[in-house]
Amino acid sequence: MTPEPTEEGTPVTHPLLDLAPLTADHFAAIERRVAALLATGQDVVIMQGEALLPLEGCIRGAAHPGSTALNVVTGPYGQTFGNWLRDCGAHVVDLEVPFHTAVTAEQIDRALTDHPEIDFVSLVHAEAATGNTNPVAEIGEVVRRHGALFMLDAVASVAAEPLRVDDWGVDLCVIGAQKAMGGPAGASAVSVSARAWERIAANPNAPRRSYLSLLDWKERWIDGGRKALLHAPAQLEMLALEACVERIESEGLTAVMARHASAAAATRAGALALGGGLAPYVHEAADAAPVATTLRTPDGVDAGALVAAALAADPSLPLIAGGGALASTMIRVNHYGVDATRGAVQSSLAALGAALGERGVAVDLEAARRAVSETW
Repeated sequence: MTPEPTEEGTPVTHPLLDLAPLTADHFAAIERRVAALLATGQDVVIMQGEALLPLEGCIRGAAHPGSTALNVVTGPYGQTFGNWLRDCGAHVVDLEVPFHTAVTAEQIDRALTDHPEIDFVSLVHAEAATGNTNPVAEIGEVVRRHGALFMLDAVASVAAEPLRVDDWGVDLCVIGAQKAMGGPAGASAVSVSARAWERIAANPNAPRRSYLSLLDWKERWIDGGRKALLHAPAQLEMLALEACVERIESEGLTAVMARHASAAAATRAGALALGGGLAPYVHEAADAAPVATTLRTPDGVDAGALVAAALAADPSLPLIAGGGALASTMIRVNHYGVDATRGAVQSSLAALGAALGERGVAVDLEAARRAVSETW
């Protein structure tokens, strides 16, 4: 679009439109800061798209006919990974657990023992859609002992709970900026271990000369000394990713994680105190993700209608109804990023309580407010 001229004929400048080109050095510097956030010495590749891009790139790079994958399903993203794995010709062993709980290291160990041919494991760390989180440290130890390659979707967990890629033996770890990091969805990153690179390079079906290709980044960017980018980077998204990391560094990663943990605990306690049949969807607090608390609605109360009523009072609240089969029975309180605050939690529960009250459901708004304050 041509800038609109002023009366003097000079184009109007804009700080978000008239940006200097993002240099290779600047791009590499952002990669290094992301690597520090992940506590990894592995190669980090920042992909120019939402996190589904590197997630699919990892699977299409590592899976192939003749390989066997253990796909852990604790929510909708695990289901998506299984579809991609099968599309690549891999034999897939699905380990499905109820969405109201988390998978255990013992379940992973049994699956790998029963199927010694498994050479790839895919897992979502925290499933924001269902509100659960999985014990990756323990699972990583089991996967490493069995010798399989370990891919982790940490899009929702990064900056919200501990994530130590190297210590936990994660070979492919994908993150995005749009959850606890508090940024947009346009840039994402993946850390790649040496053995993951070896596996992808040995796969003749791995994407090459493709937007899905991790190998392109390895051969043309990393092996080339990070001197020339593959293509023009998404400047705004890259700068936003850098700003997210800067903000986390400024607040302190430990403090950011503590804020998310407090939000989750306070939301759970407040919902229980509110009453009216609104109950945590994830049964055990230890299995609940710090980025989102999922709530089961009372019998006869439609989740979508309840959320709509709550948002009518305040559209800025981080509330959404569940997806798919859960659309009528589940509510998500998305307390991540800038919404991981006591105020956001208090306001969300107050709005839900008011909407329930309008439907003739007895609730205790003061008890909920008090529970949030005392738990936080």
